[in-house]
Amino acid sequence: MTVLLTGAAGFIGYHVAEALLARGQSVVGIDNLNDYYDVGLKQARLKRLKARSGFVFRKLDFADRDGMATLGAAFPDVTHILHLGAQPGVRYSLVNPYAYVTSNVMGQVTVLELARALKNLRNVVYASSSSVYGGNEKLPFAVGDAVETPQSLYAATKRADELISHTYAHLYGIPLVGLRFFTVYGPWGRPDMAPMIFARAILAGEAIAVFNNGEMWRDFTYVDDIVSGVLAAMEAPPAGKPPHKLYNIGNSRCEKLTDFIAALEAALGRKAEIRFEPMQPGDVEKTYADIEATRRELGFSPTTPIGVGVSKFVAWYRDYYRV
Repeated sequence: MTVLLTGAAGFIGYHVAEALLARGQSVVGIDNLNDYYDVGLKQARLKRLKARSGFVFRKLDFADRDGMATLGAAFPDVTHILHLGAQPGVRYSLVNPYAYVTSNVMGQVTVLELARALKNLRNVVYASSSSVYGGNEKLPFAVGDAVETPQSLYAATKRADELISHTYAHLYGIPLVGLRFFTVYGPWGRPDMAPMIFARAILAGEAIAVFNNGEMWRDFTYVDDIVSGVLAAMEAPPAGKPPHKLYNIGNSRCEKLTDFIAALEAALGRKAEIRFEPMQPGDVEKTYADIEATRRELGFSPTTPIGVGVSKFVAWYRDYYRV
């Protein structure tokens, strides 16, 4: 079994690669190492992976058609694709929309074209996002809910990925599983996400911006639980017609952002100075995952409460940044 993993130097991709390698599986990791956030952090993740037996890395943009075709020819025995790479971030999509269309839409098509060419392929799992639920007010969010009102270009590209994948499953019979991730946090996280931003500011004695005047709720999901969902999906290729399934991967708890900040304060041993600000364009007030189908069909069961997850994140943060 050989797994092709996109976004191998990314937050979730790194953790998934570690889990696969711990199981003795071969991983071909690709990443373009772009500078959307600190490349040094990406390289530090990669350094750890490269030290493991069974890991091969290629620096490559998965939206590069010729490069992906060459990769497929070099690794014809790939049995599973985990397409976790993407251009992330809601707010940055207001600044650089072209990056999202190139990476998240063209990249999705390029990965699926590679999937068509791999003769031993058993399953493709790709990252979607809870952002596709947009301005939905019905909670919790269920996979069967309408998702036609995205609030950001990022969300729109992720919904496009789901529709494109459905089409490829219909036309070519490629087994595809899309995972709608909910607010992932944990060690080795992204510097543009709230836990990293808040931890740095709290330790520096700086104010943190909390939008919508503090009326924000999220389904915070610890990265180890996300990994268990990805691996479960990888091992359960859909058999329907078309063979395409969507699942929510979340903690299934809608928790107020200020409660998450309180957990950070407790773990850091510092109080946060909070600056309340209005809602930002493209953001949503609440996310909350209905995971009943994910439990039933994939055996997915998140186990990490915020207090435990935040403590693990803070321990890593202090060690990595020496603070």
